Amino acid sequence: MPKGALLAAERLTKSFGGVRAVQEVSFLVHSGEIKGIIGPNGAGKTTLFNLITGVYRADTGSIRFRGETCTGLAPHQVAERGIARTFQNVELFERMSVIENVMVGRHPRTRAGFISAAFRLAGARREERLIRERAMEILEFVGMGDKADWVSAALPFGLQRVLEIARALATEPRLLLLDEPASGLNAMETRKLGQILARIRDAGITVLLVEHDMSLTMEICDGILVMDYGRPLAEGTPREIQRNPQVIAAYLGEEVVA
Repeated sequence: MPKGALLAAERLTKSFGGVRAVQEVSFLVHSGEIKGIIGPNGAGKTTLFNLITGVYRADTGSIRFRGETCTGLAPHQVAERGIARTFQNVELFERMSVIENVMVGRHPRTRAGFISAAFRLAGARREERLIRERAMEILEFVGMGDKADWVSAALPFGLQRVLEIARALATEPRLLLLDEPASGLNAMETRKLGQILARIRDAGITVLLVEHDMSLTMEICDGILVMDYGRPLAEGTPREIQRNPQVIAAYLGEEVVA
């Protein structure tokens, strides 16, 4: 595995019937970076996320994380190894409070068994207290500490997006996959999201980002992979991608002003 690479995908392919959603895709994600994946609708971006997180099994190719093969693992096994994700559509427990949603995210890191939890044994009570404290720390980190007791369904849409990120952070990931986190956000909410992503990176968590908002992607990402019809089209820094003629023709339509 290349030095400094946290995640290495090699020649991933996935077909659905006669349609190849992902074709021979290889790329690296290095520790401490925000890596963007862009491309038109149907380019295979979400399928790629599903392969990394174990939702789909690759037809061919391999995925290595922290030097170990994770190809073919179930989603909960992937999460236990330190990969967390959010989804295009907000997937919260709407009737639960904000802090309870984050506490659910701690499940892969809990130790108390069913019996001790059911009978409220001392160890389970202590662990629950620690889980709540950690969840509150995460909410403060993303700027939602004052919303801890809100019912999640009552949050504005932009804060629901942030809550999803907070819940993913509760798993203590080394790698955080975000699937279109700016979708549906206004300009101010998108700016705040960019600040949160920078804070996450500065906290030592690597980010892999699928996003259609080009302004956010070009501003926040250290490197970008461009996909088109399931294949990698180009890879490089934001400035290199902005100036790549193939990318401009296939996706951006025009050069993005830096």
